[in-house]
Amino acid sequence: MSQIAFSAPPLIGRDEETARLMGVLERARGGVARAVLVAGDAGVGKTRLLDEVAGRATRAGTTVVTGHCVDLGDVGLPYLPFTEILGALAADGRFTAVLAAHPAADRLLGAGPDLAGGPDGRLRLFEDVAGLLAELAAVAPLLLVLEDLHWADQSSRDLLRFLLSRGVLQRPGGGADRRLAILASYRADDLHRRHPLRPLLAELVRLPAVERLELRPLPDGEVARLVRALEDRPLPEAVVRGIVARAEGNAFYAQELFAAAGVDADGMPSGLADLLLIRVEQLAETAQQVLRTAAVAGRRVEHELLREAAGLPEDELEAALREAVGRQLLVPGDRDTYAFRHALTREAVYADLLPGERSRLHGAYARLLAARGHLPETAAERAHHSRESHDLPGALAACLEAADHARRLGAPAEELRHLETALDLWPNVPPGARPSADGIAPVTLTLRASAAAARAGDSHRAVSLSRAALADVGQDADSALAARIRYTLAGNLLSVDRLRAAFRYSSEALALIPAEPPSRTWVWAVATHVMAARHLGADDTVLDVAHRALRVAQELGLPDAEADLLISLANLEGGGRRSAEGQEKLRRARELARSAGHGPVEMRALFNEAISRLEAGDLDVCLPLLAEALERARRTGLLSSPYPLEMRYLQLLALYTLGRWDECLRAASEAAAVLPATGGFAAGPALYVAVARGDSGAAERAEALLQGPFNWMGTLVAGIVRTDAAAQRGEPEAAVERMRDALTALADDSGRRPDVTVRLAALCLTAVADRTVELRRAGDEPALRRWVDTAAELVEQARASTAGDEQGRPQGPEGQAWLARAEAEWATAGSGPDPAAWEKAVAAFSYGDVYEQARCRLRYAEALLAVERRAEAAEQARAARATAAALGAAPLLERIDALTRRGRLTPAAAGAAAASLTAREQDVLRLLARGRSNRQIGEELFISGKTASVHVSNILAKLGAASRTEAVALAYRRGMITPEPTGSG
Repeated sequence: MSQIAFSAPPLIGRDEETARLMGVLERARGGVARAVLVAGDAGVGKTRLLDEVAGRATRAGTTVVTGHCVDLGDVGLPYLPFTEILGALAADGRFTAVLAAHPAADRLLGAGPDLAGGPDGRLRLFEDVAGLLAELAAVAPLLLVLEDLHWADQSSRDLLRFLLSRGVLQRPGGGADRRLAILASYRADDLHRRHPLRPLLAELVRLPAVERLELRPLPDGEVARLVRALEDRPLPEAVVRGIVARAEGNAFYAQELFAAAGVDADGMPSGLADLLLIRVEQLAETAQQVLRTAAVAGRRVEHELLREAAGLPEDELEAALREAVGRQLLVPGDRDTYAFRHALTREAVYADLLPGERSRLHGAYARLLAARGHLPETAAERAHHSRESHDLPGALAACLEAADHARRLGAPAEELRHLETALDLWPNVPPGARPSADGIAPVTLTLRASAAAARAGDSHRAVSLSRAALADVGQDADSALAARIRYTLAGNLLSVDRLRAAFRYSSEALALIPAEPPSRTWVWAVATHVMAARHLGADDTVLDVAHRALRVAQELGLPDAEADLLISLANLEGGGRRSAEGQEKLRRARELARSAGHGPVEMRALFNEAISRLEAGDLDVCLPLLAEALERARRTGLLSSPYPLEMRYLQLLALYTLGRWDECLRAASEAAAVLPATGGFAAGPALYVAVARGDSGAAERAEALLQGPFNWMGTLVAGIVRTDAAAQRGEPEAAVERMRDALTALADDSGRRPDVTVRLAALCLTAVADRTVELRRAGDEPALRRWVDTAAELVEQARASTAGDEQGRPQGPEGQAWLARAEAEWATAGSGPDPAAWEKAVAAFSYGDVYEQARCRLRYAEALLAVERRAEAAEQARAARATAAALGAAPLLERIDALTRRGRLTPAAAGAAAASLTAREQDVLRLLARGRSNRQIGEELFISGKTASVHVSNILAKLGAASRTEAVALAYRRGMITPEPTGSG
């Protein structure tokens, strides 16, 4: 295997397992001896977990010794891991006297009399080892780690059986007072049916003092965290996703694939391939042949298909399959199928095939599948096997069938892949062998691929494909086709914020197709042109033609086009989409689009309905509407298309705004598996939570959204996160720089200021206002004037961005609330804190943004304290603190505590309410208020996570709370939590 130099990777995704093992060690230090058998596939992270636990145990004063079992085939050295353990203990001077009193130590270390001759001698050896370990544990707490138990020799297995069942875990009579723990690891995927460790494990796990801990593959999100942690700089999202998909939860595979990603993201490191093939080469030749045949089929293969492709008699095939399954290379599945236990094993076997062998087997599969008839569900397989066996006409026909099938199933990414393959094959297939159905030509296939790319969420690919269609169409092309290509390109350009280019192509489309006679193409050209004009602020120029196209759509019976035009008119006319008239247009558009089966237009209508409710501050109305819309998108296969991605963002944003942060994080985690590479922005509100909770890595993770092709929403999310993080660190220079970078990138070619400007300006103004307070106190007038000028510039930007749109309609409650905050910060920067301005800001955020209201309450308390209105200041501080604690917003909590100490606003003692809690429970409650997890509480209080969990349960019971958040909120309301003095502030 190749030797790749890694620094020790961080332990990621194993918090629960670590806590469980640390609990075992804590009990062992208290005299309750225990053993844990740690199981998991090769590379899943057993050694890394045991290293982490051993390191923590050593720091806690436990003596840790490790013995390794080694694969020496049939000539294994007896007692090898125990010999290594005793050798390490013999080097420790604390144990010299104990070792000298036990002949077993000398015997296993190669000196002294032979105690193992005959059954009695072997029993004496085992008893002496048990007594030795017991006495060693009396000198100091002891942890024995046995690695790779699957390679243990027979003698080591017998000694381990004796130690765990009779020797060291309990004294005779049942007294449990030995400070000893044993952790033994083994590879679950190496335990074939006749492996000698299997019966021993079955016996040991029945013992009351022995536990089994299985390390399952890491979730995709944790593998992604691991991969990112291996590189100091942000990695391209495509690289991370590719590694995550192929590693399938195996930490070692992920690291090896990461090391190879810089050279060939799709290749496999030679060392990893060799490692995977070693186990294959241990099979009999027939079993290897079956594995090679199965690898050509893919990750999974039907029994009957494999039998026909392998050409083996049934008894030979079954014997080979039994061997492959016994060695855990194949896993039986439903409906008489077999799958490779890990996809990388299949890749390694497939890559090891000879070219001729590979082509022959692909051809066999293609013929076998074709013999079953042209079933839609096998089209993709037939296309793949035909292409790999160089049957290009058959591959082209099957690709088009597969694309049709994917479209019917609502799988746009798969449809796109099949269409692009068909386009690649087209020029290499003789004209006479190409499909001859109407509408099948490179230009129309390219247009269809463009639409599939858009539905799959790959907007930049959609633009590229529609540009390719435009380049392929000739000057003498049908005008309707030429117009269709141009308005398709215009719509795709809108999705990547190329607004002027979109307007130009939509104008060309309208010029190419006459309004008379009325046609579907003209109606759609108008609908696209209206959208482009709206984004450029040219609303008045298109209203007449929009209404005319709406009448034509109704006359021609085009409900999908009618719906699209209604959505645009809802935004353009009257009070806009937030008005009753606008809402009715959107409702009608949604019904029309659904009746016509036009998913993308239906998604546009749903998005506009949802965002109009969000803009109006109707968050509780918005959330069920978004849930319905996303479920609809899922059923129609459109979850990755642009509008559902933005609705996913709105859903998380509403949860974040309402203070339902844990729900927001859960929803973001669930969404991660289905988001396309360009849709990372949709989980942006989870990053807002991370910043608010003091996660120092949030800004770095936000930078990953700036990698790859420009994404407007990704840039917006990154701008908010990076600006807020800098402001929270008290770095006004960095905050202003981040804001300017974001606004420069977000400035589209419409010339309009992004709506997010007011939020970014208000965030910057917080840090700027704090700086002016410091400078005013220090008497540094020149520096003060510079920062006051900066504040004036920022507040003007905030005012300009909320002044209204082209029709003079102002921003909704959110925009107005951010403006109120910006004005209050400006007052602080210009002359000092103004309680009236902050009172207005607190009220403005009452539409539902609990976190921002709490931040404003803190500033309000500061302003009240500055004018000696102490009782009111204390009230605002208490309200802000309760919210911050319930949310787990640690940085805000710390600033509130600092103000409380500085202003002597500490509430009265808790009295009888606090008296019901023990001293330890009060400690735990304070850490709960800081948003700590059970594991973090355990680390800070030097107790196990499980013990912390017991204390938390007791606190909830005593307070009558249903959750941690409710317990904290109740404690604050009852005055049970008081700020802890940590300095002068």
